[in-house]
Amino acid sequence: MAVVYYSDVTDFHERVLAVVAKIQRGRTMTYKEVAAAAGSPHAARAVGSIMKSNYNPNIPCHRVVRSDGTAGRYNRGDENKIKILKEEGALK
Repeated sequence: MAVVYYSDVTDFHERVLAVVAKIQRGRTMTYKEVAAAAGSPHAARAVGSIMKSNYNPNIPCHRVVRSDGTAGRYNRGDENKIKILKEEGALK
């Protein structure tokens, strides 16, 4: 088993936030796609944890959705996530 140092976790966290910050209005990415773009394709659950703890308004975590096409969870309310994505044209 590989040893994970705190700096590795912080680096991944920063890479995830950088990827999500670039998701444009009306677009979405899955947790798996974000994980892959951040360099760890098998870390979709970790992306979810990072999104759960994000309250930075410059990081549009509501634009990260589940692979099955559903919105998934949102730290500001699941219904609110769906509402915002519909307003942005990302969900019908």
